[in-house]
Amino acid sequence: MILYLMRHASAGMFRENPTLDAKRGLIKEGKDQCMLMARMLSALKVQVDVIVSSPLKRSLQTAQFVGTELGYDAKVEVSSALAPNATFSDFQDMLVKYAGYEGMLAVGHNPVLFQFLGHLITGNGGAAIRMRKGSIARVDLDHHPPRLQWLIDPRTARNIYASVAKSSRPKTSRK
Repeated sequence: MILYLMRHASAGMFRENPTLDAKRGLIKEGKDQCMLMARMLSALKVQVDVIVSSPLKRSLQTAQFVGTELGYDAKVEVSSALAPNATFSDFQDMLVKYAGYEGMLAVGHNPVLFQFLGHLITGNGGAAIRMRKGSIARVDLDHHPPRLQWLIDPRTARNIYASVAKSSRPKTSRK
């Protein structure tokens, strides 16, 4: 299976009250990040068979926006294995549950998401991998240990799109 791990997009300021923080939705910048990252996934010909999200609003919104842009028309699955307090054991159980799919997009939160990613690719959690808001990592789970193939954040995606839009050929005048 190819696993696409995505950190939820920008959702404004953290709230001390856990109930209010769970209801925190995406801000305009976050919605823009979702559209940009979905276009990046489309350009990379990414195919997802299932999308799974943390139950928190900002992750669900991220999963839904990206899924819509990718043409995913099934319901986004919700799993507490992607919640901020999830354990790696919960995460592994979730992977087993969806093992029959070829491509899976999982949307969650830091710090658990980058810890899960580090644990997957090293086997012991020894890797410290930074995942900015809206970042997506592609992990090939069919290799042992699983192989991180790429990690793209919205800042990098914006730079790629900007450089592709410009002509790489120098301008010359013809007289």
